[in-house]
Amino acid sequence: MGFILYLIIGGIIGWLAGLILGKDVPGGIIGNIIAGIIGAWLGGLIFGDFGPIVADIAIIPALIGAIILILIVSFVMKSMRKK
Repeated sequence: MGFILYLIIGGIIGWLAGLILGKDVPGGIIGNIIAGIIGAWLGGLIFGDFGPIVADIAIIPALIGAIILILIVSFVMKSMRKK
């Protein structure tokens, strides 16, 4: 049950990061989950664990990490389209 909750929270975080930036995450729901989970890992490395924690994910650093990840992915995708 914890793994499913982890995936749900990761998807919500990825979705919120996409809404905040006004950009779609490539891959739809799966992309949101991946962005949220990798964003949680990235945010945990950069900012540590602070704020509310749900399903072993610190929400604020995860959201910031997902935003950073989506910015990087959208920049790479944009530069690949130009070639």
